[in-house]
Amino acid sequence: MKESKFPVSKKSRTPLYLSILLISVLVVCYFTIPPVNHFLTEAWNVLTSDDEAQIETWVEGFGWFGPFLIIVAMVLQMFLLIIPSILLMIAAIFAYGPIWGAIISLIAVGLASTVGYVIGRLVGSTFVTRLLGEKTLKKVSSFIESYGFWAVIITRINPFLSNDAISFVTGILKMNYWKFLAATLAGITPLILLIAITGKNTNTLKSGLLWGSIACLVIFAGHIFWDKRKERKHN
Repeated sequence: MKESKFPVSKKSRTPLYLSILLISVLVVCYFTIPPVNHFLTEAWNVLTSDDEAQIETWVEGFGWFGPFLIIVAMVLQMFLLIIPSILLMIAAIFAYGPIWGAIISLIAVGLASTVGYVIGRLVGSTFVTRLLGEKTLKKVSSFIESYGFWAVIITRINPFLSNDAISFVTGILKMNYWKFLAATLAGITPLILLIAITGKNTNTLKSGLLWGSIACLVIFAGHIFWDKRKERKHN
């Protein structure tokens, strides 16, 4: 394994600061702008109702703008702490059904990943270091340098791993874009299909995500063991 080129430092607090700023702006708008107050109150009541028909009707009220909002939110969540990507995928499938919701989620993840990759490729490590912190950047870069294509797949397919950094760092390390995108889609597709199949039942969804995550980690641990074993034989 190659030694990482990034020094160790404390984790960046930029996402925390951005999240606090966003929450502060929303709170101020909530108490000072009546239309914002009405929208946020309605959104909260609908999205926490567990009423699939009500959620579908509410989201359909946005028309073509609904999927666009999900895609924009998927891009923004890379820079924030308050919007987990898996919740956006669940919301899309819950609102638009297993087929169209899965398609929207796949497009959203693909576009968000591309944005992160391009930022890493064009802007470079200085900006990404400020966003992620040098310690995180070092760990992710070392992981990608060791496992490449499979590193992207494993971070995408596991719902409990933070996969936002992978897009930025693959851009910095100049992984081939089409290879990166193929790995991203190969990893996220099984997760989206799992959500689409189990998403209508909360308990089934939670169990499916948990067992899927465990299976993914076991398979990857087996891959690492096999890789290390081959390396020892060559030595």
